[in-house]
Amino acid sequence: MDRKIVIPGQLLSDEENMSGAGTYIKDGKVYSLLYGIANVKNKVSVVPFSGKYLPSRKDFIIGTVIDVTPSNWILETGSPYDGLLHVSEYPKRVDSSEMRKYMNIGDCVIVRVKDVSKSMKVELTMREPGTRVLTKGRIIDVMPAKVPRVIGHSGSMVSILKKESGCDIFVGKNGRIWINGNAGEMDHLADAIKMIERESHISGLTDKVSRFLKNEPEEVSVSDADELIEEERSSLPAKEDNVSEETYRKVDALLDEDVDEA
Repeated sequence: MDRKIVIPGQLLSDEENMSGAGTYIKDGKVYSLLYGIANVKNKVSVVPFSGKYLPSRKDFIIGTVIDVTPSNWILETGSPYDGLLHVSEYPKRVDSSEMRKYMNIGDCVIVRVKDVSKSMKVELTMREPGTRVLTKGRIIDVMPAKVPRVIGHSGSMVSILKKESGCDIFVGKNGRIWINGNAGEMDHLADAIKMIERESHISGLTDKVSRFLKNEPEEVSVSDADELIEEERSSLPAKEDNVSEETYRKVDALLDEDVDEA
């Protein structure tokens, strides 16, 4: 088993030391905790098809400022929990009275999750390389569960997205993706990202996305080609030699009925 769709409670392994993310152990065996795609590498893990983003320490995300208090910017994080960015976590010293000059309601920001308490108080920081206010480009939302597919193994997918589209791209763990380039490039890249989200369960997706971004025709496998040929054949009228005697009798009977009615 390399990759397959699984449901909660489905047996994945007889060895409990194979248990990874999205699984649980019962009676020494590993079962799926989620409805999603099972992957086997060093361990068995399950990537869910859907679900809300839950903030985790050290995650890079894209948040939207929804309020400004005397000491905090409050950001919507795409999860059930808002994030707090204290004024001291901004890259430079900011006086409380000038906070709105640096970030105001509606601004989108790349931030990092500094800490998450047991009560789900989410603390954010911008004192990390790469964090910044986003002043241009556009943001695309995908399901957080699809983020690993957009990034790809060792960043393979996101590298292709950057190279073939000519756009800058940042993928937030909360399912928000920032892209920047000319309008046409961004439109094409946005379509490619939505393709990844829509077809994340299929194999060979990286090559398919690469061809899409290059505007190359989609390849048809030998088996697919055979199936297409068979479909074409089945749509053709049968040869006269293959028409059975029974069919002729039925046609003659119908013609006789028409003559009698006339």
